[in-house]
Amino acid sequence: MKKISSFIIIMLCLFGLTFTLHAQQASYSVVDTGQEICYDSSDEITAPDPGEPYYGQDAQFEGNQPDYTDNGDGTITDNVTSLMWTKTCDTDGDGDIDYDDKMSYDEAIASASSVNVGGYSDWRLPSIKEQYSLILFSGIDPSGYEGPTSGLVPFIDTDYFDFAYGDVNAGERIIDAQMATTNIYVGTTMGGDETMFGVNFADGRIKGYGTGPMPGQTEDKKFYVYYVRGNTDYGINDLEDNADGTISDNATDLMWTQDDSGEGLNWEETLAWVQQKNTENYLGYSDWRLPNVKELQSIVDYTRAPSTTNSASVDPLFNCTQIIDEGGNDNYPFYWSGTTHANWTEDTGYFGAYVAFGEALGWMEEPPMSGNFTLMDVHGAGAQRSDPKSGDPANWPHGNGPQGDVIRIYNYVRLVRDITTVSINPQQESSSRIEIHKNYPNPAIATTKISFSSKQQVSQPEVTIYNIIGQKLATLSCEQETKEDGYEYYTRWDCKDEAGSSVPNGVYFYHVITDGSILRADKMVISR
Repeated sequence: MKKISSFIIIMLCLFGLTFTLHAQQASYSVVDTGQEICYDSSDEITAPDPGEPYYGQDAQFEGNQPDYTDNGDGTITDNVTSLMWTKTCDTDGDGDIDYDDKMSYDEAIASASSVNVGGYSDWRLPSIKEQYSLILFSGIDPSGYEGPTSGLVPFIDTDYFDFAYGDVNAGERIIDAQMATTNIYVGTTMGGDETMFGVNFADGRIKGYGTGPMPGQTEDKKFYVYYVRGNTDYGINDLEDNADGTISDNATDLMWTQDDSGEGLNWEETLAWVQQKNTENYLGYSDWRLPNVKELQSIVDYTRAPSTTNSASVDPLFNCTQIIDEGGNDNYPFYWSGTTHANWTEDTGYFGAYVAFGEALGWMEEPPMSGNFTLMDVHGAGAQRSDPKSGDPANWPHGNGPQGDVIRIYNYVRLVRDITTVSINPQQESSSRIEIHKNYPNPAIATTKISFSSKQQVSQPEVTIYNIIGQKLATLSCEQETKEDGYEYYTRWDCKDEAGSSVPNGVYFYHVITDGSILRADKMVISR
């Protein structure tokens, strides 16, 4: 978040407003997923409107768009996170990326201290949250695909980063493009294996991978490596219990519901549930959304797991519904995101991405083709996988994929919203009996609607627009519409100043005014 000028602070104080301001950009800015296509439970669709099925999914929210700079010296700067990355995972320097470039977990950890790229010598192996900041859900999951990789789309920006799929000439699958991180699972997987959380930019997942030899192999499993430097605060949450059923993360500028949905829902039901909560002004807000998968992963606490801390993999400030899992044991849910995990088949939008806050269970068949299945934690609490958005879990009795990932379909929900940077005194808002609606669309492209409703008629309803340095850009009169339960007031801003010039992309503030007094100030974003 950009700095707020002292002009605005003084102006708000004069109007008796209470506010929360962050003087600097969030230390843990969650980069948007880059997903731009909307989906129903199986296919691409036109972006739905509010009130319609499937409204409120990932592609309908702008977020912090990916923004990189190629420094021309083998390094890439992420302008959103302030992290700097090595451009390539060609670690042997022979000009291509293949199995010979991969390292074991121990080798990856040890190698970071000897890396000197771009004249820097303070490189480190990234954490799982740092590595996941690079993932983009414009990628297409190639799981099950056999053929050339030239037409595939990975889950990382290849305009900036050198990437390769698994080395099929070395006997790997094309999806064997797992990246090493520093995060060792606090539990174990596969019945007792030490496990490292890694990001796979080939298939778009976080999974736990054993650090030892794969079955039938003698050498430790190997991974590709990108190194990182800078912003050592990235990935560290700063959680605050607001004592009103919400939790703020001051590191990411995101506010979360303390409780989850309390029941499992399929993906379409989940999006409808979010819309219903907004019509109820849930916990005093009407701009909740289903988090995208990167926002959801941002609150995972990788120091926690059911097997070691007897808790979900999230800070105990959050309440997580306990469930009975497929093996009859106490566990914690998978949580839906608004992100579709697109794949290469005809049903491109069939799977939705989720984060496992309980154990990421799977049905392992041992030995293969024996028909003997054992349920175990195969990928660790904190993994990010995907589920069919609809259907009957009973049709997947032994899960999906090579580790038999359990299929639930009816997953749980936790809501998120942006922390409001400026808001009125709650007592004043309550006494006014006026409900402010978040402007829509936000981010705005060419025009945005600003509205509020009141049980009583008000006078002089106006909206004023200010830029980030406190300059007034427009004063808008509101139209009145009579409703069964009161009145609605609304106006539209065409994203132009009073001289008729289009304003640049960025953050803007709007003030809702009645009877000559500011009722509320809030922010919006313009992004064309």
